[in-house]
Amino acid sequence: MKACDKRDDDPLAALAKWYQSPVGRHVAAAENACLERLLADSFGYYLIQLGAFGQFQEAAQACRIRHRLVLDETLNECADGVQLTDASSTTKALTVTGIRSQPYRLPLASASVDAVILPHTLDFCTQAHEVLREVERILIPEGRVILFCFNPLSTWGLMRWLPRRCRRVPWCGSQSTPFHVGDRLRLLGLQQETREMLVFRPPLRRAYISQLDWMESVGGRYWSMFGGVFAVRAVKRLKPLTPLRPRWMQRARLLPGSAMEPTARGNGNA
Repeated sequence: MKACDKRDDDPLAALAKWYQSPVGRHVAAAENACLERLLADSFGYYLIQLGAFGQFQEAAQACRIRHRLVLDETLNECADGVQLTDASSTTKALTVTGIRSQPYRLPLASASVDAVILPHTLDFCTQAHEVLREVERILIPEGRVILFCFNPLSTWGLMRWLPRRCRRVPWCGSQSTPFHVGDRLRLLGLQQETREMLVFRPPLRRAYISQLDWMESVGGRYWSMFGGVFAVRAVKRLKPLTPLRPRWMQRARLLPGSAMEPTARGNGNA
């Protein structure tokens, strides 16, 4: 089924349209700049993005990971094998392959992906834990996941309680606090490396005029926890294995060269 056949109330499909609004464009620019910073020290072969096919092109262009694959259940058939060219550069071209797939059931091999991007996927997916479990499965050891979420501890979160906003993107999602997201990552063995708070202006069109640019710098300095969007980068760590000594191996002497042997305690001898 093509993307145009899906219901208009699909939140993940509506998010792509919301990114084109005045407020959405500001959020998209802030997230793209943040993603470019978080991917600066990443390299490898495969970068996977779950949803938001048209976003993060500039950050992916600057990334040193060779191939980018977007998995989105709202994609059109014509989106497969899209060739994107950076208008500011005539020497670099980025090939982006799009595949229709559900985020909690990825058609990828285990331990095969270097980095995964979740652009508000957890906000609008009812199987958020299954999505993170799949991400952990496909990541290679020391692979990274970068996720963006709307922050309920902000003016953006307060908008969810307004009757006219609660059923519209981006207010209709199940927003989780940064602490809750961190707990979910730790539960799956993903260690949080860094967290950034973004977009400190209220989600009102009149707030996005140039005279209020000071809110971004001042907000990041004095009320950083109240950013409308937060980004988290986590890495997949492997637990070190402790080698077990076979039962039949003789226990070493207590002191080198001594005749003292380990004995069982509690035999009643003084």
